[in-house]
Amino acid sequence: MNAPVFPELKIPDTIAAGPGPGNTAQRVLDAYHDQGVADHMNPDVLRGMIESKKMLREVWGTNNIHTFACAGTGWSALDMMFSVVHPGDKIVLFVNGTFSGIDELSVRMKGATPEELAANSLDPKASSVVTIKVPHGESVTGEIVEKALTEHKPKWAAMAHWETGSGRVNDIRGFSDACEKHGVMGLVDAVSSLGIAEFRVDDYPGIHGWASCPQKGVMALPLTYAPVTFTDTYIEELKKVGGRCFVHHPIMEARHWAIIEGQDVEKGTYHRTHSPYAVASFHEALRMVLEDGMLQRAEKYRTAEKALRAALTKMGCNVTSNMTSLLVLDLPDQLKGQEKDFVNKCRAENFCIWPTLSEPTQIRVGILNLLSEAELTEIVSRFGDMLNRFDYKTDVDAAVAELKSHLN
Repeated sequence: MNAPVFPELKIPDTIAAGPGPGNTAQRVLDAYHDQGVADHMNPDVLRGMIESKKMLREVWGTNNIHTFACAGTGWSALDMMFSVVHPGDKIVLFVNGTFSGIDELSVRMKGATPEELAANSLDPKASSVVTIKVPHGESVTGEIVEKALTEHKPKWAAMAHWETGSGRVNDIRGFSDACEKHGVMGLVDAVSSLGIAEFRVDDYPGIHGWASCPQKGVMALPLTYAPVTFTDTYIEELKKVGGRCFVHHPIMEARHWAIIEGQDVEKGTYHRTHSPYAVASFHEALRMVLEDGMLQRAEKYRTAEKALRAALTKMGCNVTSNMTSLLVLDLPDQLKGQEKDFVNKCRAENFCIWPTLSEPTQIRVGILNLLSEAELTEIVSRFGDMLNRFDYKTDVDAAVAELKSHLN
């Protein structure tokens, strides 16, 4: 029997108005597509990798020599960062949503003893891992971190900077200060904040490992390069204890980015067959971030979020988040219980918003790379039109006018 030949895959344009991935800029797509057919060791490819790691140091705001990009997704970068955690290491995890919860599961897998892992390999109960749960819709505060580190005295502590499960910003200043005070090495999931929030890694000396993703604030193509940065203290500890992962081993992977023995190799080096096209698109995404300027980019997101918040509130929604790239909201009271149906109908029309993945069910509307007046107006118009189709009468024109008044 002949194997089926499927028709050519055609993917329509959609508005990726969720927590991420965001809408990839045309410049990044063009940089991927408009390249010569190049050998992966071509001098221009190596130059692109060298320049990318240098641009990443600017984006992260750090002098850390071990600043580069992990091939893969944000989970690849997090796996790399957590590879320093060994069975029996005492670590405190702060969880206030879906994704910090997945971080916590990853760490329990790393920190579980062989016996604990064998007992339940997919959900091990690692006795050395302490989980501090903060309710959905609330942020992790410095006071919460201070209390936990005082009580448990761990070697490591980990937290998400921005938790997209509930749209909350957590206190990295309080986290860093508490880690520094108690001699704890902090690890931060910056998947949703890098390239959007204005922060400099070197301003947080209690934090020694940071991991992000390709396709949110940096706006590179998904499945290309996830930014990471590690202090010398982290790297020295890793040399002592070894990494609990070979593919994403920070020291091994840094070598592919020509960071060897704590030094940059300016001419590049042999690498794990990184794609010339992926390198070119990542390089262009970083150029775009730095052309904006980190402070100016953060201000663009603040302005857009404030305007969209006002428009959604005008239509009767209650916004509970405090991130600047994602709004998490309750629908008007009379639509309570219809959140998933509302989202599904929007997504069926290529208006791709998301529900929360944990209870209580709310709606998430993201603005990653959707910062222009025209793009924000389309989000408000389509959201308002759907409210009306759910028999909740709202004045879409008034909401659009509210949006524009805040933008202008």
